[in-house]
Amino acid sequence: MNPNILQTPIDYLKGVGPSRATLLRSELGIHTYQDLINLFPNRYLDKTKYYKINELQRNSAEVQIIGKIINIKTVAQKKGKRLVAKFIDDTGEMELVWFRGQKWIKENLKLNTPYVIFGKTKYYNGFNMPHPDMELLTEHEKNLRTVMQPIYPSTEKLSNKGITNRVMSKMMQQLFVETKVRFYDTLSSEILEELKLISKSEAVFNVHFPKNQELLAKAQYRLKFEELFYIQLQLITKKLIRKQKIKGFPFTEVGEHFNTFYKNHLPFELTNAQKRVIKEIRNDIGSSAQMNRLLQGDVGSGKTIVGLMTMLLAIDNGFQACLMAPTAILANQHYMGIQELTKDLDVNVKLLMGSSKVKERRQIHEELENGSLHILIGTHAILEDKVQFKNLGLAIIDEQHRFGVAQRAKLWHKNTYPPHILVMTATPIPRTLAMSLYGDLDISVIDELPPGRKAIKTVHRYDSNRLKVFKFIADEIQKGRQVYVVYPLIQESEVMDYKDLMDGYESIARSFPAPQYQISIVHGKMKPADKDYEMDRFVKGETQIMVATTVIEVGVNVPNASVMIIESAERFGLSQLHQLRGRVGRGAEQSFCILMTSFKLSADSKTRLETMVRTNDGFDIAEVDLKLRGPGDIMGTQQSGVLNLKIADIVRDNDILKTARHYAMKILNDDPSLSAEKNKVLLYTYQQLAKHKNIWNYIS
Repeated sequence: MNPNILQTPIDYLKGVGPSRATLLRSELGIHTYQDLINLFPNRYLDKTKYYKINELQRNSAEVQIIGKIINIKTVAQKKGKRLVAKFIDDTGEMELVWFRGQKWIKENLKLNTPYVIFGKTKYYNGFNMPHPDMELLTEHEKNLRTVMQPIYPSTEKLSNKGITNRVMSKMMQQLFVETKVRFYDTLSSEILEELKLISKSEAVFNVHFPKNQELLAKAQYRLKFEELFYIQLQLITKKLIRKQKIKGFPFTEVGEHFNTFYKNHLPFELTNAQKRVIKEIRNDIGSSAQMNRLLQGDVGSGKTIVGLMTMLLAIDNGFQACLMAPTAILANQHYMGIQELTKDLDVNVKLLMGSSKVKERRQIHEELENGSLHILIGTHAILEDKVQFKNLGLAIIDEQHRFGVAQRAKLWHKNTYPPHILVMTATPIPRTLAMSLYGDLDISVIDELPPGRKAIKTVHRYDSNRLKVFKFIADEIQKGRQVYVVYPLIQESEVMDYKDLMDGYESIARSFPAPQYQISIVHGKMKPADKDYEMDRFVKGETQIMVATTVIEVGVNVPNASVMIIESAERFGLSQLHQLRGRVGRGAEQSFCILMTSFKLSADSKTRLETMVRTNDGFDIAEVDLKLRGPGDIMGTQQSGVLNLKIADIVRDNDILKTARHYAMKILNDDPSLSAEKNKVLLYTYQQLAKHKNIWNYIS
């Protein structure tokens, strides 16, 4: 088939025309024949089975039955009347009912003639089917119609303008008639044979016009595999190219700073997971390729120590390092922590933020350029053009999902060679998603907590148990502990949320009166200086209770705080609940997280709360979150575009994704440039893909 025919504008398809074409473009993004072919059905009505009346279940399913109408009558009802036909087969009888179009139906129905009916059954003193699809059995047997009826994605506007599912199916049939549907295969014969995949033409035809469940399953598998395979091929190729072409500085020296710290100043014994990750990092930075590694570890798993030891390796090799955090609070906390850990080492550490004074900035710029400043910690301020390093060898980015790709690239240009990059995150990215989004990064995971840390106990309580919860708080404060109480703050309902926060604060102030108790309050409407003052009092232990909105989600470290109470917990997402819970459990004492909710809970809210109570494992939580929200939501807008998939689903098709990744790696390991004769078709498809950016545009 001439591949160019697929680039024909959709206006030229018989039965479409200019006004329909405009709608298809604006509502579904269909510009060409190619786009229409890649509009895959959401679901299918299975018309492969014919039911007998005595097999019907009371489950309002869509079923297909062969039988005859033996009589028709009009029945009066409160408003107007209805038409009722008695329909029988050799096992029983049921009623067919019409509330509209009765005259036409009555004139056209044939008695005692075999019909095939299709529709949803209802049960009321026996089975009935309102407004069935009806077809004479003789016609039904002649028809070329597919037995499994595809249901295409649609919008309200399309339905209102008469572009129904039946019209979409007609267009699709017309398209297949015009193009003769013979597609070049896009996978090598080796893959097709090993995985026993059907051909491209068969797959495309059967996904739109499946003859039965088995052929549909084969078609879907083939197309999903192909989509995921090319994404993996792209990611792994990027990674290989980076390792070959982008040279990094080899850190071959393990010198005095690293060794002194390791032998004399480690605050605790490293866990096996930390040792494993440091080893992986040392392998990366010891070679001449640039490191690009994602370090995942739950809140409190000790990522900072790993980051610091990597920075010390950079200093031992004569390089500078920087650590970039998304908020001033977090940057400040890293600074305090690293200052404390390196106070006995000969290391110069400075903090640079938007609020830094001109005098401090001048000194930082000077020391960076003459090389006497070893470690710079800060916020986005590090990315400013004025900030120039003498020789930046390592950049660590904390909570990377808050920084766009463009911002990461800025760090690259601070040098002749790009520095080694270590991305740290406490937001666990489900393994499936990591394989797709960060397939071009190497991934390390710290999956054990430092010794002496106890797992946080989480419980769910309703508002009616509040007095018991207050009693529990009083007992914990009696033991010398501190407590967080967090309220949701969502842009749309800010006024209401603010009121809830203030009401909550007053109710806590009544139950925990001064001078016996001191309470801090922190919310977005406060001036930064007041916020810092209140935070500081809590950190120093001058206040026992911190009432706050989610400002404290990232980066407050108070080891003495052992209780986290989350109000209206049903309004938070799973990853937010997990992040908030991670604010406690930082000391040696047993910590608790109490999720407070009203009685009215949606099914999703229940799942989220049950998950939080059941597990502390961030990866487990992230998998549930992914199933509830879908990949686009989890990554935020800047990355959701990466996963604009046409037929595969990252969550449900996890197994296909693993197979696709396995084959992509195997092929690129044997033939990195895809120059072998057997991989010619892969190279051609891959090049077309790269040209069109959108993976599906050229897969035909």
